[in-house]
Amino acid sequence: MDLAPLTAVRRSLLPAVPLLALTACTPEPTCFDWCGTAVAAFYGDAETLLPPLAETDIEFAVSDQLFLKLADIGPGMNTERDLGFVPLLADRWQFEDPRTISFTLNPAARWHDGTPVTAADVVFTFDTYRNPRVSSPARPRLKEIVSVTARDSQTVVFRYRRAYPEQFFDAVYHMRVIPSHLLSSTPAESLRTAPLSRAPVGNGPFRFVRWEIGESGELAADSTFFLGRPGLRRFIWRVAPDPATGVNQLLAEEADLLHYVIPTAANVRLIDESDHLDLVEFPSNTYNFVAFNLKHREERATPHPLFGNRDVRRAIAMAVNTDEMTEAVLGDFGERLPGPITRILWIWNADYSRLPYDTARARALLGRSGWRDADGDGVLDRNGQRLSFAIAVPTSSSSRVQSSVIMQEQLKRVGIEMNIERLEWGTYIDRINEGRFDAHFASVAQDPSLVSLEDWTSAGLDAFNYGAYVNPDVDRLIREALDTFDRSAALEIWQDAINLINDDAPAVWAYLPKIAAAVHTRLENVSLRPDAWWSGLWTWRVAPSRLIQRDRFAGR
Repeated sequence: MDLAPLTAVRRSLLPAVPLLALTACTPEPTCFDWCGTAVAAFYGDAETLLPPLAETDIEFAVSDQLFLKLADIGPGMNTERDLGFVPLLADRWQFEDPRTISFTLNPAARWHDGTPVTAADVVFTFDTYRNPRVSSPARPRLKEIVSVTARDSQTVVFRYRRAYPEQFFDAVYHMRVIPSHLLSSTPAESLRTAPLSRAPVGNGPFRFVRWEIGESGELAADSTFFLGRPGLRRFIWRVAPDPATGVNQLLAEEADLLHYVIPTAANVRLIDESDHLDLVEFPSNTYNFVAFNLKHREERATPHPLFGNRDVRRAIAMAVNTDEMTEAVLGDFGERLPGPITRILWIWNADYSRLPYDTARARALLGRSGWRDADGDGVLDRNGQRLSFAIAVPTSSSSRVQSSVIMQEQLKRVGIEMNIERLEWGTYIDRINEGRFDAHFASVAQDPSLVSLEDWTSAGLDAFNYGAYVNPDVDRLIREALDTFDRSAALEIWQDAINLINDDAPAVWAYLPKIAAAVHTRLENVSLRPDAWWSGLWTWRVAPSRLIQRDRFAGR
């Protein structure tokens, strides 16, 4: 099973997948169009519910019910200019000049303690996200914003270093507004341990009720929410023991939604044969790949003895049959990756060149670099060094473990020894963060912005570029593409950048897992956005004709 995303900037290494949502409702004679409880179970609990500190899906899924952005992307997933964006805390905005955007807050917006949401809250939020002592994962994405100031109590002004296509997106997508009147006296370095981190006061469609760490938590719908009363009365999250339990609860009608169906033939068959579930596929923003470490795993100032060599990386990429791997592991639930991009990005359908699967060329390339099987043990060597490396794989991802075994056998055929290091999730993450790996099998969730491709540039060295791949030409092309307003011209630049990355082979592009959700027929108005499946959760409802259900959570 692939883990679900750490989603601080809506792309990063995937630690835990949201597993399921359960629905229940205590029948009430007067409850017609506003009733029902959605219970989401996750493979792991949150550590904080304050948005500037959020990193994982569960932290965003819960905190996004409590805290709002100024605006959000619409169904079309556009990230350029302000086309299609949906008002939230701000009910209108304008570009005052190419480097200035002003937002006017909705005067009806309130914190859950009744205090009005003001421009001072937005200014405080920006200062908090940008504060290095807070160390918000979203901080790098706000680097082009020079200042955020309050013109008056309802108007806030964003000023930028330069004009670029995603100015509006950067202003609204990464920040959830937090209350200055409750947090301004809290030292930045103490934010994570502040009481409001565990019992927040928000401005969103749900109010915080309780949180039993490691077990479950509960939110209650705010019937006075200024954008309209939520369709559900309660939202509960629970820590699930394992994916198998989720599937069993789904089939037993104890669950209404499984956000990510583990792509096995058995699971798909069980859901197809049920009479109360629909299988709904939606675009994937997650891609899987094997990243090479271009730096020595112990001495970071020196190149990796194998992967510092471009020819070795290219040979390994050509020796791996990713089509065979995808078919064996995912079947119809996986597809070929053209490079480090997913279907969530508008550049997906362009033509890209990728190194072919060609074991003869791989052997020839290694031979030209001096790699021979001098001792006849089946493993190539050069100057006494074996062509051998280790790959770090999280044990919590069965698909990546299975894929690594297939890759191991494929590389063995051309004389490359790959040892699999199966690591518990925490150890895996520590190793990756510290650079103590030869290669690692990653699963990354992208946000809708093409800035996510900076992960493969020098700009990503302090963020998600764990393999330390840098090519100045790639840096230049991606920067140029991000600054280009004309999409046709930008697409040509993106093609050049992706093709150059592919030629350099900083990774083996494994596959794009297709995402499908199993949804109970009694849930209505369910929409699952690729980058944030929970974004419309407050508008979901239980069909009125299906409200009389056995309430597994009655009295809680």
